[in-house]
Amino acid sequence: MNWSFLQGVLSGVNKYSTAVGRIWLSVVFIFRVLVYVVAAEDVWDDEQKDFVCNTMQPGCTNVCYDEFFPVSHVRLWALQLILVTCPSLLVVMHVTYREERERRHRRKHGPNAPSLYDNPSKKRGGLWWTYLLSLVFKAAVDSGFLYIFHRLYHGHYDMPRVVACSESPCPHTVDCYISRPTEKTVFIYFMVVIAVICILLNLTEVTYLVGKRCLETCGRRRRPSRRQSHLPDACPPYALSKGEHPPNGNSDLMKAGSTEVDTGGYP
Repeated sequence: MNWSFLQGVLSGVNKYSTAVGRIWLSVVFIFRVLVYVVAAEDVWDDEQKDFVCNTMQPGCTNVCYDEFFPVSHVRLWALQLILVTCPSLLVVMHVTYREERERRHRRKHGPNAPSLYDNPSKKRGGLWWTYLLSLVFKAAVDSGFLYIFHRLYHGHYDMPRVVACSESPCPHTVDCYISRPTEKTVFIYFMVVIAVICILLNLTEVTYLVGKRCLETCGRRRRPSRRQSHLPDACPPYALSKGEHPPNGNSDLMKAGSTEVDTGGYP
C-alpha cells in the first residue's frame, strides 16, 4: 500500500497544529505509519498461507481461519490510520478555503481593501470549531477501533500458538497452528498502546483549546469593568481661570503634588 498521500496530509497539517498536535502527528507518523509500513505488513504477510490445520478436509482450514481471524489485524489498522487522519485533511481544506476567499476579496475590491481575516490559518471562528471537532473525531475513531478489536478477539491480545477448531466441515476437533505468534503479540500490544497514547494526546489538546478560549473570554469580560473603575483617574485635569477655586478641598481636581495649572486656559 502506498502511504505517500497520507504522509503529505500529515506534513501539510503540521503547520496549522498546536504544540500538542505536532506531538500527535509525530507519534502517528513515526510509531504508527512507519511501523506499519516497515514491519507490521511483513509480519502478517503470511498469516493465511501459514495457518495450518492437521486435517486434509477441504475447506476446514479456511473456515477455522475465518473463525479465529474474522478481520485481518493489518487491514483493521490500515482502515484505522486512514480514518484517524482524515479530520486533519478537513483542517487543511478549511484553511485553503479561507485563503481562496481572501484572494477573491482582494481581486474584487482591490489590494488596499481591508482583509477578511487577520490570519487565515489562525484558529478563530469556524476554523476553531473545525479543529476542535477533528480532535474529537480522531479520539472517537481510535476508541471505536479499540472497542471493535476487543469485541472481535474477545479481549485476547496474546496470539496463541495452537487453536482448537471444530467448525463445519471439519470432521472433528482439529488443531491449527499460527505462524510467528510471539512476534505478532508484540506488535498487537504496541499498536494498542500507541492508539491509547494518541487518544490521550487528543483529549489533552481539546482541554488546552477549550481552556484557552475560556480564559480569553473571561479576560475580555474583565477589561471593560477595569476601564470603568479607572475612569476618574483617566479624566484630563480641568483648567481653572483666575480667581476660581475648587468647590471643596478634597476634590479630584486638587491632587497632591500636581503640577501648576496654566492660567492661560486649557490648550
